[in-house]
Amino acid sequence: MENDNQRLKRTMTSRHITMMALGGAIGAGLFKGSSAAIDMAGPSVLIAYLIGGIILLFVMQGLAEMAVRNSEARTFRDLVQAVLGKYPAYFLDWIYWKMWVLNIAAESIVAAIFIQYWLPDYPIWILALSVSVLVTAINLLSVKVFAETEYWLALIKITVIVVFIIAGLILLLVTFGNHTAVGFSNLTEHGGFFPNGPMGLVAAMLVVIYSYGGTEIIGITLAETKNPEKVVPKAVRSTLVRIVTFYLVPFFIIVSLIPWNEVNGVPESPFVMVFKMVGIPGADHIMNAVVLLAIISSMNSGLYGSSRVLYTQAVDGRVPKIFAHLSKSKVPVYAILMCTLALYIAVIFSLFAGSKTFDFLMGSLGYTVLFIWLIIAIAHLKSRKIQPEKTSSYAVKWFPYTTWIAIIALSAILIGIIFTTSIIITGITLAIYLFITLTYVFKGRFHEN
Repeated sequence: MENDNQRLKRTMTSRHITMMALGGAIGAGLFKGSSAAIDMAGPSVLIAYLIGGIILLFVMQGLAEMAVRNSEARTFRDLVQAVLGKYPAYFLDWIYWKMWVLNIAAESIVAAIFIQYWLPDYPIWILALSVSVLVTAINLLSVKVFAETEYWLALIKITVIVVFIIAGLILLLVTFGNHTAVGFSNLTEHGGFFPNGPMGLVAAMLVVIYSYGGTEIIGITLAETKNPEKVVPKAVRSTLVRIVTFYLVPFFIIVSLIPWNEVNGVPESPFVMVFKMVGIPGADHIMNAVVLLAIISSMNSGLYGSSRVLYTQAVDGRVPKIFAHLSKSKVPVYAILMCTLALYIAVIFSLFAGSKTFDFLMGSLGYTVLFIWLIIAIAHLKSRKIQPEKTSSYAVKWFPYTTWIAIIALSAILIGIIFTTSIIITGITLAIYLFITLTYVFKGRFHEN
């Protein structure tokens, strides 16, 4: 159990966790992964992101309902364990931790790629190291400082995405000076709306799920959120509308303005490409800076999420107690430092793989987000049997249909991804999952003896 010295402070408000979820989800997946998704599916990537957004809505509604029913929960492991038992909760906790530490590692490389836009003579590893040190420092400060930093970083990138949408619509619809309105012919030319067929759409779903992953970090903030039973449902509603809007509309603009088969052949983000088209002096540099801030914001959220998982594991005696130690500002300092090791391992890996490090990590992360959403959805389905609807002040409409739709859709996507993803990525992910399962089995036998 937690004593007062081990207890996290409830200092985060609705605006903090809403922006934090946006920070987790609007990062490298949108600004860098978008190129890969468009390359796989062409203009039909819009359908992939719409499907992903609907699934996300159903999963997050279930998470919010479970959070309201169990106001004492610290993370969503507590929510899942109360419903599905110890092993699913243990598995969820560790794949979630693995997801975030790999994600912050991947995003440190992407941040370095964007810094190289200005400093082409510096190697990836030096730039990734600089970003890693900055993010570590922000997280070692108080939770309030972290939350405020994350809030403003997320607000900056949201503002620029809105400017991007306005500029893109002008380029599409308005003729001015030497510019002729582009229109929407790129949506059907260059091989049609489905240039790579249905399998291209399925293959893109891995990137889509990876891109939306991070929104469920709301479930990690429970111990540090004021009035979570009121704040979490509100944050879920506002976050989902913004995420779907900030993905679908920008993607519509990108695939309309730029032929889909030209997006993945350049080093910069499609967002930077569009701002170059606007013709404003220095617009590409401004956008590059904002994309960089967005990725640092996502890394910030990821380090927060992974360190809090490790912290609660330590409080419960599942990992060494040192990770439960809090600094004077109530921050789990050793848990944060342990999680930042992934950043520095990625720096070492990038010495050999360079910018391709991100591509290696993204595939495994997509699988992990899929499994996290599946476990949350299954737990929500079962939670109603344990806690009837009348005991909750917040309930999902159209239950259980929405939850079943999410489970069936995620299962179908999983099957499709297995057949369209590199066997190496699938094999590595399976090996990690088996290792987590074996540690659970052997730990149980150790305690029995």
